[in-house]
Amino acid sequence: MVNKFVRLYFRIPMFTRILVGFALGIAAGLLLWQISQSRGDAWLNEILGWISPFGNILLDMLKMIVIPIVFFSLVNGSASLPVKKFGSLGGMILLWFTVTSFIAAILGTGIAFIINPGQAADREGINKLAQALMPQAQAIGQQVHESGNRLAAFIASLFKNPFEALATNNFLSIIIFAMLFGLAARVLVDTLKDKKERKLVSDMLNLFHSAQAVTFKIVDWVMEYFPIGVFALTTVNFGLYGSKLFGPYMKIAIGVIIGILIMLFIIYPLLIFFFTYQNPVKIMSRIQEAVITAFVTRSSAAALPVSMRVCEEELGVRNELAGFSLPLGCTINMDGVCVHLPVFAILAANLFNIHMGPIQIIIMIVSVVVASVGAGGVPSGSLMLMFIVLQSMGLSDSQTAVIVALAMGINPIIDMFETAANVAGDNVCTYIVAKTQGVIEKAD
Repeated sequence: MVNKFVRLYFRIPMFTRILVGFALGIAAGLLLWQISQSRGDAWLNEILGWISPFGNILLDMLKMIVIPIVFFSLVNGSASLPVKKFGSLGGMILLWFTVTSFIAAILGTGIAFIINPGQAADREGINKLAQALMPQAQAIGQQVHESGNRLAAFIASLFKNPFEALATNNFLSIIIFAMLFGLAARVLVDTLKDKKERKLVSDMLNLFHSAQAVTFKIVDWVMEYFPIGVFALTTVNFGLYGSKLFGPYMKIAIGVIIGILIMLFIIYPLLIFFFTYQNPVKIMSRIQEAVITAFVTRSSAAALPVSMRVCEEELGVRNELAGFSLPLGCTINMDGVCVHLPVFAILAANLFNIHMGPIQIIIMIVSVVVASVGAGGVPSGSLMLMFIVLQSMGLSDSQTAVIVALAMGINPIIDMFETAANVAGDNVCTYIVAKTQGVIEKAD
């Protein structure tokens, strides 16, 4: 009987299993939250304490495999193309990341002006909502100040001890070292005259290629645990926040979510159609596992193993491009953040009577795109970036802390959607470049 049930379970498509786990998690979380209103937080924390490890296991497994995948994929990718070809593809990827980020920022700004958050009628309630989370918001602001010159910190993070970078998940350093390693290996294969030495380098690259295949097999195994992990993560998230995720912030939350849904279901499909002449519905459906993973984990970095597998196996993008583009994208391409930040910028402008003329709007959009590069692919990374954008508008630290406190109130639900858009954007940009530049393994 048990074997029959197990066989039946594995016959159900993975996408369906994940959606069922997510839906059951929402129901269970809201039920626990509702019960906790009479039994108290101590009871809720005890129950969630038993559930949360099953969600943390999923996150830990993804974090376990993400660094090996990034490293092996980047080495293989950068070693698979001539140096000139690699450079041109890299330039195309960066261009597309920039284009989609600006589209997202402009869209977010337009939605912000339509919903016009923080109008006079809303101010009293909004100020009350912000007070409870002010200490946490001020702590985030302190972290931003302690980081000092962000440009200097960004440049300094590019070149680190590779073993330190691997141990601390410093994606930028890993990307730089792996690319240099792969490019150096490619140059040696092309230029070494000694056949024995050239074969040794080629054998090393073959070993790296095999190691990458092994890591993808581990991802397949991790995926089988996904429905359980998704159920646990969703139960804990909705159990902790309950109806707060839908209550007094509804107008702002709906505005951000609508903007992200427009990116997912209109902007990205249109870009795919006009630049690749492919059926956008088919292409978007192929990346659904990666998007759902990002939605549930709220981390582009955690979703990267699934994103890599989907991009290569489902979209047919060759490893030399996917291995470079996706790790870079999870670090610097944050379309969801670019939709999110303008809404809170306009909220701040309304609350603190800041004039937003055409010049100020352009400056804000550019600030949003530039700041989004620093989101880092981790949950709630956009909260720190909010300080940068709002301070560029002339807000004081205390005023900025008010807006960040408001953002923290609905960040759990918004973060899910914006991370899904981030990962979708990475895959769409990668596919468009692959298709237009002929870096596709198989016919669509």
